[in-house]
Amino acid sequence: MRVEKPEALRKPLIIPHKTLMGAGPSNCTPRILHALSQPVLGHLHTETTKIMDEVKAGIQYIFQTRNELTLAVSASGHGGMETVMCNLLEPGEKVLVATNGIWGERASNMAERYGSVPVKVTTEPGNNFSLAQLEMALMKHKPVMLFIVQGESSTGVYQPLEGLGDLCHRFNCLLAVDTVASLGGVPVLADEWGIDAIYTGTQKVLGAPPGITPISFSDRAKQKIFNRKTEIQVFYWDMKILGDYWACFGNPRVYHHTISTTLLYGLREALAMVAEEGIQSVIERHENCARLLREGLEKLGLQLYVSDASKRLPTITTVKVPHGVQWKDVTNYAMNRFLVEIAGGLGPTANKVFRIGLMGYNASPEKVEYVLRVMQESVEMAKKMKPSKL
Repeated sequence: MRVEKPEALRKPLIIPHKTLMGAGPSNCTPRILHALSQPVLGHLHTETTKIMDEVKAGIQYIFQTRNELTLAVSASGHGGMETVMCNLLEPGEKVLVATNGIWGERASNMAERYGSVPVKVTTEPGNNFSLAQLEMALMKHKPVMLFIVQGESSTGVYQPLEGLGDLCHRFNCLLAVDTVASLGGVPVLADEWGIDAIYTGTQKVLGAPPGITPISFSDRAKQKIFNRKTEIQVFYWDMKILGDYWACFGNPRVYHHTISTTLLYGLREALAMVAEEGIQSVIERHENCARLLREGLEKLGLQLYVSDASKRLPTITTVKVPHGVQWKDVTNYAMNRFLVEIAGGLGPTANKVFRIGLMGYNASPEKVEYVLRVMQESVEMAKKMKPSKL
């Protein structure tokens, strides 16, 4: 053999126990970790398909939808975005992308790769969009779809969605919504609000590992998929086939890919825990913890990035980096001293903010108190340090 055994693999695997208070992932509960340790099953075993049916019902519950085309894509949250763009857009079609952070930019990039024409409607980071602003953009550009992010994790901004589905449908436009960082922290009513495509992340409020993404399409979106003039460009994202694997159309199940049953177990238990607590109670818990965190941060003399309280996302709070402090010194100290992850900024907020996540298992008053102590000590220590080279 020309390639020798890797020396690193001779050592035992050691994983530290960290408290994940950044923008995601969040910590898994012991119940979910136990589920992840269960035996692997085949991707079409009877037990696996039963769990898939239970997962589908749980996804319908968290999205508050009766859409039959509801399932989980074997990919991270980015896979949800890819699936929406790949299935609902054809070459030359125009998509309006509401952009106030990195995820609007990412969506435009993806849409363009499928030959579509992304048109951005923008507002400054830290702000959200009004219905009037979006209506003007819809009238001007006449897109086939509007893509918008309910919880912009790069800036900590919450986007209200009430009335937006009706507005889009008046212009014969589909509404696609990213709820990766928002679901479970704010209300999500897919059917009532007329959302045509919606996806979320498992690693935020749900508290499961990343790698499997809940997604749902309305009947209107399903018609768009089945009446395309061109073939769906990527087999892996093709809802016409994947929908049959998940038994969404009343047909016998077909093989699409080998799903990770391990990730299915984790997602199933995460959805079960939300159902047991009740989605409204989950939302209220996150709202209460976010309020405690914001009050505590302001008492420490720190300034919140989103000035309008009504536009703040409960799950991820953005905090301005104090003058004279290097953000990396703060996050490094928190990690090295406490094994606590606090995130820096992303996209338009890079080097400008800290991002503190209170999601799932970590959304508790005890964790709020803990992260406030960590922030206080970490900022105080960073003020004493010489500027680091970033």
